[in-house]
Amino acid sequence: MRPYVTLARPFTLLPPLFGIISGAVCAWGSAHNPDPTRTLTASVILTVALGSLCASFLNAASNALNQIYDLDIDRINKPSRPIVTGELTVRQAWGFTWVMYALAIVPTWLVVTYPFVSWSQKLFAPLPEHECFFIYIAGMIFTFVYSAPALGRTKKHPIGANLTIAIPRGCLLKVAGWTMVAKATVAEPWYIGAIFMLFLLGAASTKDFSDIEGDRAGGCRTLPIAFGVRRAAWMIAPFFIFPWLLMPLGVRLGILTGNGTALVLLGVGLALWGAYTVWLIVRNPDELTATENHPSWRHMYLMMMAAQIGFAVAYLV
Repeated sequence: MRPYVTLARPFTLLPPLFGIISGAVCAWGSAHNPDPTRTLTASVILTVALGSLCASFLNAASNALNQIYDLDIDRINKPSRPIVTGELTVRQAWGFTWVMYALAIVPTWLVVTYPFVSWSQKLFAPLPEHECFFIYIAGMIFTFVYSAPALGRTKKHPIGANLTIAIPRGCLLKVAGWTMVAKATVAEPWYIGAIFMLFLLGAASTKDFSDIEGDRAGGCRTLPIAFGVRRAAWMIAPFFIFPWLLMPLGVRLGILTGNGTALVLLGVGLALWGAYTVWLIVRNPDELTATENHPSWRHMYLMMMAAQIGFAVAYLV
C-alpha cells in the first residue's frame, strides 16, 4: 500500500479535512443554523464526518490525477514519485484515481441538512437539498480542468492555474462544509469561502518556484516562468496578507455572525503571520527556486489549517 499512500500525498489531505469541519462548525454556530434547538445529534456528527472524509478522498484523487498528467514533468521535478519510479503503473494510478473519486462523490448524496434527519429522508430528499453533492461534483470537474489537456489544462496558464486551485480548494471547500449543516443560500458561507479563495489565489504559486525546470520543459507557464522569479514573488505577496483583513471587515458589515472579537483578532493575527511569510519570500526570491520545501510553503499550509481552526473556534465561543 505504500506507493498508493505516496500517490495520495497524505500531508496535503489535512487542509481539506480541516476546511470541511471548519465550514460545518461555522454553519452550526452562525445565525443561519436551521435547527432552532442547535442539538448536536448523531446525524449531524456523522454527516460532517462523512463529508470531511469525502473531501480528503477528493483531494487524493486530484493528487493522483495530477501525477498521471504530470509524468514527464515529475521525471525532472519529483523523480521519487511512485509513477516515475515504476512502483505504480499509469493504469494502477488511474484505478486508484477513479476509486478515490467514487468514494469522494457518491456518499455526499447523503449529506442533507435539517430537517432531513434519518438516512432514508436524506436519500430521497428533493434535488435542491443536495447542495453538497453538486459542489463536490464541481470540485471534481475543476481537478480535470486543471490537469487534463482535453479540458484545457489550466496548469499551463499562470493565472488560470491559480484560479482552478483557489476556487475549489478555497471557496467551494468552505461552502461545502457549510452545506452539511445549513443551506448555502445566504452570503456568509460565500464570503468566508472568498477569503480562502483570495489567499490561495496567490499562495498556490509558492511551490511553482522550485518546479521551474520541469514546468518549463512540460510547457507550463507558471507565474515565476511567465513573469520572472522576483516579479512573481512580489505579485503573490499581497495575497498572504489582505484576504485575512476581510475578516474584520466582514464583522463590521454584519456578514460574519460568529464571535466578532475572535474573528477580528484572528484576521489581524493571520495578516501579521502572512507579512512574516512575505518577508521570507521577498528577502531572497531566488532562494525559492533552490529548495523543494521552502519555509514559505510550510507556512502557507500551516496558515491555512490555523485559519480553519480559528474560524471554527470563533463560531463556537
